[in-house]
Amino acid sequence: MREKFGILVCVLLVLCGSCLGRFLVEKNSLKVTSPDSLKGVYESAIGNFGVPQYGGTMSGSVFYPNSNQKGCSSFEDVEASLKKKPGGIPIFLLADRGECYFTLKAWNAQNGGAAAILVADDRNEPLITMDNPEQEDANPDYLQNITIPSALISKDLGDKIKKELAKGEMVSVNLDWREALPHPDERVEYEFWTNSNDECGAKCESQLDFVRDFKGAAQILEQKGYTQFIPRYITWYCPDAFKSSKQCKSQCINQGRYCAPDPEQDFSKGYDGKDVVEQNLRQACFFKVANESGKPWQWWDYVTDFSIRCPMKEKKYNKECADQVIKSLGVDVKKIDECIGDTEADLDNPILKAEQEAQIGKGSRGDVTILPTLVVNNRQYRGKLDKGAVLKAICSGFEETTEPAICLTPDIQTNECLTNNGGCWQDTSSNITACRDTFRGRVCECPVVQGVKFSGDGYTHCQASGALRCGINNGGCWKETKNGHTYSACIDDHTKGCKCPPGFKGNGDSHCEDIDECKEKLACQCSDCKCKNTWGSYECSCGSNQLYIHEHDTCIGKDSVVTTEYSWNFVGVILLGLTVAGFAGYALYKYRIRVSPGYKMFKFRTILIVEAFLRECLCFHIQTYERPRRLLLKRPCGGPVLLP
Repeated sequence: MREKFGILVCVLLVLCGSCLGRFLVEKNSLKVTSPDSLKGVYESAIGNFGVPQYGGTMSGSVFYPNSNQKGCSSFEDVEASLKKKPGGIPIFLLADRGECYFTLKAWNAQNGGAAAILVADDRNEPLITMDNPEQEDANPDYLQNITIPSALISKDLGDKIKKELAKGEMVSVNLDWREALPHPDERVEYEFWTNSNDECGAKCESQLDFVRDFKGAAQILEQKGYTQFIPRYITWYCPDAFKSSKQCKSQCINQGRYCAPDPEQDFSKGYDGKDVVEQNLRQACFFKVANESGKPWQWWDYVTDFSIRCPMKEKKYNKECADQVIKSLGVDVKKIDECIGDTEADLDNPILKAEQEAQIGKGSRGDVTILPTLVVNNRQYRGKLDKGAVLKAICSGFEETTEPAICLTPDIQTNECLTNNGGCWQDTSSNITACRDTFRGRVCECPVVQGVKFSGDGYTHCQASGALRCGINNGGCWKETKNGHTYSACIDDHTKGCKCPPGFKGNGDSHCEDIDECKEKLACQCSDCKCKNTWGSYECSCGSNQLYIHEHDTCIGKDSVVTTEYSWNFVGVILLGLTVAGFAGYALYKYRIRVSPGYKMFKFRTILIVEAFLRECLCFHIQTYERPRRLLLKRPCGGPVLLP
């Protein structure tokens, strides 16, 4: 049996020994939708190669070949093509475990046209993780080119599927990765377990290629606060019995506490494992210092630049070259040296000690035993270390509708809102829609536009609510302009709802109809009134020489209006004359008071005459000036005058 399920790196370094680790198998859901005898949800283990569709689903029909059932040779001559035909559904190849690497089975299935591969276990056991083979045992070129997802299923499920296929039944399967990674909130936390070694073959090269390719996306996510990233490094300790050996001394720092394998696997030449540990520590300390300065994303720049400027092949994998890179990025070298400390001291290094503790799995995450390893929201990523695949996994870790824009680009996912608006409500006239594209698909949710919240089910109805709602598509209410007049059913001081304005009737949402006040006898009903209906109102007129009084819905003669005007003009002239007479009398009084003792009698008689005149012509006013001791009967103007 040549499969490799995982690299358990519990070390006796170069010597021998053993340790126990907790390796968790990352799973996705497999749902059989037909036939009825197999309907149900089953577990499957995600392969550590290819591109799992994190955050998505894939449906297909299972195909089990009559020959080449283990998938170890090409499917070009298979009796039925695996390639999807126009209008056909994707084909999932079912292959038996055994005889060749899992990756070769996937590669042959992909070349044959399969959309995914299901590998049926050949023994009754808990599901395992299908891993890459050792690089020296397989062609690394095809490993990086595997793009179809893979899953290991139990022997029992595999046997049942084969039985139904043998009876001529169509077995339909849905692979679901939507819950493969947790997505609790609007920020994703992820760790990248890596290594500064660049001489470990194709795996190291692919790891460095990933760092260079993913750097831009990682820095955008980090700078805008969408993610919290932490680089991690695996180290091991040397057993106490061998700390004084040449091997431990060349592979470890801090007296055997922190060790790494020899880069070239040859103790007699090149760099030693201790050089790798020191550079790993330098990268970890760089991240610590950059993070404390508020720029954790600079780690990606440092690792990229160091791999380019300080490769092992050019004998530049050392502190001097690293310091030059650090200075070029504007980071304080002294702070990093303080963080590294004395690597020869018989003391714990707090950074590397924390790294060793982090290697042990907690909660839903197993021990980290494979390099490189990506952990997203405390769950290990499985699949190809590729920018698009990893970004898709990270994007699936965001709570729905909180994904950053980079997750919604066409090369990451398709926009379901572009087709039939996703089946959601929309207002084409204002270009407002309830369809929101998310990484897991679209959701129909009434939007907030320019501070105005729309409410409704999001599928068939959304209506603006709250203040300023009438400024957005008139609050979703009826509005019409005719003959230069505009009427609206939206009322700004109402938080929601539509109401037809005065002069109209209807639901206010989509329809308001003019009320014929004349026909329905709601106005202009006096005997002399003539009513004419207009759009949204009415016009009321009277006969000749008459005016319409709207407040009283009545007509009055124009002569009455003119007579009233003349009467008040006459009263004004009289009042002006009396004012002049008053001033003249006052001046005469001032003069006669000094020269005539009988002036008081004159004054008294004058006041009586004026008072009598006013009572005669303006009786309704004089009553308000009457002294309490006088008795004046109310009577029409022009009647007898009673002098006191």
